Amino acid sequence: MSTRFVAFLRAINVGGRIVPMAELRTHFEALGLTDVATFIASGNVVFSSRAKAVPALAKRIASGLRGGLGYDVPVFIRTAAEVAAISKRQPFTGPQMKYSRTFVVGLLAEPLAADATKALLALQSDIDLFHVDGSEIYWTSRLGQSDSVISNNMLEKTLKVRSTFRGMNTMVRLVEKFGF
Repeated sequence: MSTRFVAFLRAINVGGRIVPMAELRTHFEALGLTDVATFIASGNVVFSSRAKAVPALAKRIASGLRGGLGYDVPVFIRTAAEVAAISKRQPFTGPQMKYSRTFVVGLLAEPLAADATKALLALQSDIDLFHVDGSEIYWTSRLGQSDSVISNNMLEKTLKVRSTFRGMNTMVRLVEKFGF
């Protein structure tokens, strides 16, 4: 039986590289994945697979993309049910969200280690708040994400792990579109 997954790709269309979504779907189909669909051009690929070992599946997709595109594309996979749960998660209180301009989720390959969690929480301020839940980092900011002193690259260097971030609105729209 197949499971419905979403692959969140990090930096698929940056640095002057543009991968058309039709081409991206073709790369996934070439790996034997089925029911492949893309959602907005930021590297969200919905697909079905019989694979049970998600880390091995992520490595297989990353390897296929490396071979097909000629550069590394980190891949973070969640089941449809996990994406639905993420889209409903609200780890911050009403007062914490009152002036929020940014609410994003960072997707990791595995749960954040205790020392990395401590380093992340040390970055909190009255502007930026974080919450760790397993393999996800929730971040809200009173500034727009691009205006914050904290960036995705800074977080990766601080935490010493690869990640990719998506706006919570994107997660909600993804769930709505695909009926997870």
